[in-house]
Amino acid sequence: MVGAQLSLPAWAFWGALVAMVIALFGVFVPIIPDIALIWLVILVYAIAERFSTIHPLSFVALTFLAALGITAEFWMSQAGAKISGASIWSILAGIALSIVGAIFGLVLLGIGAVPGALLGALLGLVLAEWYQRRQWRETIKVVGGWLAGYLLSVGVQLYIGILMIIIFVWQAIRG
Repeated sequence: MVGAQLSLPAWAFWGALVAMVIALFGVFVPIIPDIALIWLVILVYAIAERFSTIHPLSFVALTFLAALGITAEFWMSQAGAKISGASIWSILAGIALSIVGAIFGLVLLGIGAVPGALLGALLGLVLAEWYQRRQWRETIKVVGGWLAGYLLSVGVQLYIGILMIIIFVWQAIRG
């Protein structure tokens, strides 16, 4: 380690831990930031204590986990749609309307980017599948695959969030 070890007051650790646990609820409630907020709290804590307890290599691992968790919702729901038979055009429509929904949800509706993106992706997928197939049964099958992928991503995000918190606590306590 370079330089003297900086010890933060106990309330800083407990405050960071409480913030991360609250952020963990964001996995279930899309309005609350989740994995990104956990990562941000760890970053602020690590900078405040000059990386004297949160080792830089551990922070790199935490950053990798955060990137995986933040993107899981996107790629797992799209993979679920593809596995259940969605065409590439339907997936692209879902992605495009997801972006529109994120902007619309954040700027105009005030519901937030994540709920807007989820609704946009779902709407894009439904519209594109219906337009191509004109069969509700196939459209619902694809939407079910998308939903299964999304729900699986919630479990992955929860696991990653808990793992990040455990690594933070281990690093902070071992000091």
